Amino acid sequence: MAKRRGLTLDGVLLLDKPVGLSSNHALQRAKRAMDAAKAGHTGTLDPFATGLLVCCMGRATKISGAMLNADKAYRATLQFGSETDSGDLTGNIVSTAEPGFTVDEQALRDALSRFSGTIEQIPPMYSALKRDGKPLYEYARAGIELERPPRQITIYRIELLSLNGTQAEIDVACSKGTYIRTLAQDIGRVLGCYAHLTALRRTHVGPFSLDRAVALDALQAMPDPKQALLALNELPAGLLPAT
Repeated sequence: MAKRRGLTLDGVLLLDKPVGLSSNHALQRAKRAMDAAKAGHTGTLDPFATGLLVCCMGRATKISGAMLNADKAYRATLQFGSETDSGDLTGNIVSTAEPGFTVDEQALRDALSRFSGTIEQIPPMYSALKRDGKPLYEYARAGIELERPPRQITIYRIELLSLNGTQAEIDVACSKGTYIRTLAQDIGRVLGCYAHLTALRRTHVGPFSLDRAVALDALQAMPDPKQALLALNELPAGLLPAT
């Protein structure tokens, strides 16, 4: 008996990825829920991160390239006082601040302003960028640190939402290729007290917003999950290449 491949669906699913799942695992669960034959996502979120994952079904996969190159926006929670090797709460602490350190709100605002505009950022070792065909994170897991050339990125907006003791929440709108984990580290270094991410939530990818996304568990509970799909004619004008 031939293996059933699922339905041929054409459209975009805006998925709110839950914490703890890789982007691919979240995609595969959504694909099974919708019984879709062909699906792909358009930009990885770390397992600890949540938020907007743009999943393309069928002919909508033609927008994948545009989405990979699209600007993004995030809400990030920074913990001051320590830096980790991964830049987030899943890593090992490698540097700590002096006991009794404090974070001044105006000093933090001044630090954030230094990262506004076009800047250079050194990609983290814990990333999927490749060297000699091997992802950097594999070198990092083996305890090997490689020199990485800085890359030009653009921070369109960086805004302080709250500061509560040694924890801050910020909104960031940025160009493709921006690592928010590295941004958090760099902010902590400017302040002289180190920092790492404890939460990261993607809120926008190009023209798509988290406001229209569906949570994975809600999708799986729908009588007809296909209703969550944005049809091709609902996509923003010019996004889908002419055929």
